Parts: sequence; structure tokens; C-alpha cells
Amino acid sequence: MDIAERLEAATTLLERTLSWLEERQGAGEVARISATVEQSRREVELAEKLAAAERELVELKAAAAPAVLNTLRRTIPAATSEMLAKHGVGDGPVDVRTLDAALAGLSLEQRIAVKSQLLRAGAIA
Repeated sequence: MDIAERLEAATTLLERTLSWLEERQGAGEVARISATVEQSRREVELAEKLAAAERELVELKAAAAPAVLNTLRRTIPAATSEMLAKHGVGDGPVDVRTLDAALAGLSLEQRIAVKSQLLRAGAIA
């Protein structure tokens, strides 16, 4: 009987130890779950910061767009301005009919090039 009692005591002790280990392991899972919750909060904060930065970037781009347009080249190449001066077209705004008459002797590609230069310089609308 002595052996049976010792085996029963050892079994009881092993069961207590097993339940204690299961409780500790369970606590570890809870700790991991709470760490995951904290991580998702951090992800939410980062997503909010990213959205704010993207909004600010859009606003800055919108504010900078007119400034970029103002920094474009506003001069006409010398050859174009000499050719237009020969036909009586001055430095101010150019009348489209006068421009077409002045460009009549040029090829289609040259007329397109001159007109695009004048558009970039703001000489014609």
C-alpha cells in the first residue's frame, strides 16, 4: 500500500504541476494577444500620420502648381523673334491673323514650333 500511496501522491503532484504549466502557458497567450492589440494601435497611429502627410503633400503640390507655371520660360528664341520682327510682329501680344501671315512661308512643322514657343512665352492665348 505504501507504493500505491506514493504513486497517488506523485500523480497528484504531477497533475498540479501540469495545471500550473497550462496556466502559465495560457498567460503567455494572453500577453501575446495584448501585444498584438498594442501593435494594431500603433498601426492605426501610423496610418493616420500617413494620411495626414499625404493630405499635406497634395496641398503643397496644389499651392506649388501656379509657382511652377510662373517659372516656365517666358522668352522667345532670338531666331523666332527676328523672323517675327521682319513681318512687323512686335514683342507684345501677337494677333493670330498677323502671326499666320508672318508664318505663311514656313513649313507646317516650323509653324507649329513657332506657335508652341509663343504659347509657352505667353505671347498668344
